[in-house]
Amino acid sequence: MKIYISLFLILLPALLYASGDSTKSRLIFSGYLDIYYAYDFGNPANHLRPSFTYNHNRHNEVNLNLGYAKAAYNDKGVRANLALMAGTYAQYNLASEQGLLKNIFEANAGINLSKKRQFWLDAGIFSSHIGFESAISKDCWTLTRSIAAENSPYYESGVKLSYTTLNGKWLFSGMELNGWQRIRRVTGNNTPAFGTQVVFKPSPKITLNSSTFIGNDKPDNKMRMRYFHNYYGIFQITPRWGVITGFDIGAEQVKKGSAQYNIWYTPTLISRYKLAEKFMIAARSEYYYDPHNVIIIISKGKGFQTFGYSANLDYSPMENIVLRLEGKVYSSKTEIFKKGNSSVSQNYCITSSIAVKF
Repeated sequence: MKIYISLFLILLPALLYASGDSTKSRLIFSGYLDIYYAYDFGNPANHLRPSFTYNHNRHNEVNLNLGYAKAAYNDKGVRANLALMAGTYAQYNLASEQGLLKNIFEANAGINLSKKRQFWLDAGIFSSHIGFESAISKDCWTLTRSIAAENSPYYESGVKLSYTTLNGKWLFSGMELNGWQRIRRVTGNNTPAFGTQVVFKPSPKITLNSSTFIGNDKPDNKMRMRYFHNYYGIFQITPRWGVITGFDIGAEQVKKGSAQYNIWYTPTLISRYKLAEKFMIAARSEYYYDPHNVIIIISKGKGFQTFGYSANLDYSPMENIVLRLEGKVYSSKTEIFKKGNSSVSQNYCITSSIAVKF
């Protein structure tokens, strides 16, 4: 903690200057807070929701999901971002990272390789190039994250090369990564991992994305190559109504050197409607199929084949704040959830939150 305090004391003069005129400053300071209360009707004694959830996952307590303070620099072809975080998202989603790295939300720097075009080389810790949902709940259409988002990378570390066309309609990125949602490599792993991303925006109302991951997330002596593709489309059909469609599919070797692969996939559909100037509703349906427990091991040997449904109501009194209420149901083909001392096939939860950007 002392290192964070010292860092912010060093940055404070520049941050105060940045807050004075953010349109002209090269250094911009910002922050975010997401406070929540979730009630799981399974009433878990350890206050933890199902183990495949990493956001808003504490039962029957008011808690901080994610809070961060960020400094961003951008000037003359050079950019850098540093964000330090706290909350249950950091506690559970970065549990495998070491020491102080668990509190790094973002830490990267880049240089534009062209004077006339957007052709960037960046290195460090980034938000993931996979998926239409991020850890910042306020930026997502639903209060909680989909099963797909919770079980694919939220963050990544490595080197990224990206190019955006002059008309802004196309983005192409390629990256070398430390692994599948890794800051530090798995012990014994020296296998490079790679990612790609292509984004096409034919109009302001449509976004189409294709992202991939190729790599091994185990020690080299137990290598199992993983191939993963994420596709989604965001469609603003009318000024009030929008739809997101997503489909993830992955394959991982059954064992080292094997020609056989375990497959998992997940389709997701979200619809959002603007009721009035400050009110929105959204609904989500999803299905996650992982019969060999490649990604989700909630009950070993039973596989994971689960439907998810949710609906939420949002109230945004100002542009930078949103109050949300969501009901969610998980329905599995096997009894993988707990209710008291009993095993059940369904799980119910209500979550509320207040999220503020500043």
